[in-house]
Amino acid sequence: MAGVSVGLEQLDVWHEDEQGQPVKIVHELSLSIAPRERVALVGPNGAGKTSLLLALVGALPFGGRVVIGGQPLERRSLELLRQTIGFVFSDPRDQLFCTTVFDEVAYGPRLRNVAKEAIEQRVARALWAVGLAGVEQRAPAALSLGEQRRLAIATILSYEAALVLVDEPTASLDPRARQSVLEALAALDATLIFATHDLDAVRELSARAVVLDGGRVLADGPAERVFADQELMQKACLAPLPRT
Repeated sequence: MAGVSVGLEQLDVWHEDEQGQPVKIVHELSLSIAPRERVALVGPNGAGKTSLLLALVGALPFGGRVVIGGQPLERRSLELLRQTIGFVFSDPRDQLFCTTVFDEVAYGPRLRNVAKEAIEQRVARALWAVGLAGVEQRAPAALSLGEQRRLAIATILSYEAALVLVDEPTASLDPRARQSVLEALAALDATLIFATHDLDAVRELSARAVVLDGGRVLADGPAERVFADQELMQKACLAPLPRT
């Protein structure tokens, strides 16, 4: 894998309400992300974190400009760019569909017509990296939530995505599974953008923190510096209010 740059210029993102009317979720957002950089999107529920990730794979309509690895994200370039992007949903059950763990991790390389021997090597490396070596013939549905999330990350490792997007990587995980997921993300040789409420995970990954609220950027910088601003953290509902 090799990370790619990501540029967002005056990005607006919409989704449809229950009446089918467009509702703007992200407003005039601009970011510049370097290859292999780790960027955490943090903020309260409804801040636009997941919507931003979905826009980067063309799953939500957007205005403005998105450039990935120097290539503008447009209808004509969408399929090609998707071949460089790996997405892990907050609920891994939304993306796991094969009958065995091996087939799940091998699916991406097979789409790229990778040789059989190389696929076996990629699957072995990916499963070892996320602590799932030895479960190749198990059904993904039989795994725990933490194991399923690590399996979803393994599919990206085998696919060798240049840009990895992850929604809530540590949600609902026990401490051991959480640590395994963070170690797998830390080992990625790719650009990583992840949405999370887990501020400790942001610190552990030494990530750049982008604080969103109402679809707008409130702050952007090294995690420790951003999280030290208590007024900002309370405004973004990321820190407890002071006792009175």
